[in-house]
Amino acid sequence: MDILSIIAIIVPTLSLSIVLIYVLKNQPFKNQPTIVTQAQPQPVKASSNENQKFFLPHRVEAYQRIILFMERISPNSLVMRHFDAHQTAKSLQADLLGIIRNEFEHNIAQQIFISPQGWKMVKDSKEEIIKIINLASSQIEENGSALELSSKIFEISATLEKLPTEITNEYLINELQKLF
Repeated sequence: MDILSIIAIIVPTLSLSIVLIYVLKNQPFKNQPTIVTQAQPQPVKASSNENQKFFLPHRVEAYQRIILFMERISPNSLVMRHFDAHQTAKSLQADLLGIIRNEFEHNIAQQIFISPQGWKMVKDSKEEIIKIINLASSQIEENGSALELSSKIFEISATLEKLPTEITNEYLINELQKLF
């Protein structure tokens, strides 16, 4: 086959392909699927009464869980539940801080149902309790016992008019009562 025969076959085929592509690109087809490049969230259209019925139980549960979290990380409760006389102060400090962080991480999704101010107070309370534990640890000897650390935590807590966890619980309870 010579070159002219090959060109005679390729040119018409190529021309037909170009025309076909042009027609297909510009020709709208019925039932052609629409390609969506980015999904846009559609607002849920439900009455506020339906929203209330759906979200209220979840919100109440979230408040319950966060109030329980605040009770569990309250210094007195925390030390009483996790005190071990055979531990060192440093070991108890590490355990208490780890427990607080784990409990917080376990409850972090509750922020969806709690007001931003309420959640901020929860985070601030957690940080304040961590500060109390670290302050108590810094005020005892390097090789102190768990009993010494526990006593110091109780002592510092007793100097406060109200613990951060108590303040947060009061706020959350008031906020929850406004839902009804």
